[in-house]
Amino acid sequence: MLKIGLTGSIGMGKSTTAKLFAEAGLPVNDADAVVHDLYAGEAAPLIDTAFPGSMKDGTVDRRELSRQLALRPDDFKTLEQIVHPLVRKREADFIAREDQRGASMIVLDIPLLFESGAEARVDVTVVVSCDPQIQRQRVLARPAMTEEKFNLILSRQTPDAEKRLKADYVIDTGHGIDQARARVADIIADLKQRMASGDFQNA
Repeated sequence: MLKIGLTGSIGMGKSTTAKLFAEAGLPVNDADAVVHDLYAGEAAPLIDTAFPGSMKDGTVDRRELSRQLALRPDDFKTLEQIVHPLVRKREADFIAREDQRGASMIVLDIPLLFESGAEARVDVTVVVSCDPQIQRQRVLARPAMTEEKFNLILSRQTPDAEKRLKADYVIDTGHGIDQARARVADIIADLKQRMASGDFQNA
């Protein structure tokens, strides 16, 4: 079973691209959905212990958590130590489930793929990217997003240019959904061809 690692910096269109892979018939482990579920469940009390007052009605209040992290950026590591093992467990469950179902190719949406060394556990990497100006417009249009918060998030991510160099495939999301969809189809076709020719014998 071929594991495709999908990643990209904030505002590059990773979530939309993940949906395009799903639309094309590939099983996708949506990291954002997993984190959302964890924040409303098992991770909430653990996060509240580390960030008092960040849980409301059994769910993590993202705005309050962001406020605390903006005051103490070093605490991102604490948050990651809580959340990452839970996300990895969900990912492992997804892989086992799809392997049992006989899937030939799956997509793992991994936001900090290169930053966390996750490229070692996938067979091929796909990076979503776009012009920095488009990225900035997208991110600053989000509710409760500020320039300061955007810059803080960017500072924790591998620069886009570096990700593009490391990637096996790049999808430019700055030219509209149809072009991105066509690129996804091209990548899937190329991977199928490579699998048929034995490029991924150990996958």
